[in-house]
Amino acid sequence: MKLTINNRPSFYAGPWGFLAQVIVMTLACLLAAWIIPSVGFSSIGAAIITAVLIALLNNFIRPILIVLTLPFMILSLGLFLFIINTVIILLADALVDGFTTGGFVNALLFSVLLTLINYLLEIPNRIMRRPPFNDNGGAPQVQDHVDNGEEYAEYEEVKDDEN
Repeated sequence: MKLTINNRPSFYAGPWGFLAQVIVMTLACLLAAWIIPSVGFSSIGAAIITAVLIALLNNFIRPILIVLTLPFMILSLGLFLFIINTVIILLADALVDGFTTGGFVNALLFSVLLTLINYLLEIPNRIMRRPPFNDNGGAPQVQDHVDNGEEYAEYEEVKDDEN
């Protein structure tokens, strides 16, 4: 028997997840730029392009930077992630024409605010993905997995023919 927790398909998987990530990132970028006066966008389109670029950089470049700077991450107890986030923001600043940060310190503040706002905006998504709880102490519901109407057997004996 194959056990799964909450076998319903997720709305945030696949391209919808990336679209949701871009929408949340765009809102977070606009709000952080509104809070920090030296960070700005020339238009809403520039904010959307910046959000797409930051999402792509976070998915592809950030893991490479984390692996390359692993000794600094260990020595700083993870605080070096703020520097990596700042580098990603500065890369987005260099690649998008309508996005300006105004220097390293402002990019650092922008990345911290962006992380905080992004976390707050992602709370409903995290709640929707949480597995349902049952009435006996809050343990997740365990269900049998069904693929194409075919259930997995609880136990299947495999015989060795080489004897």
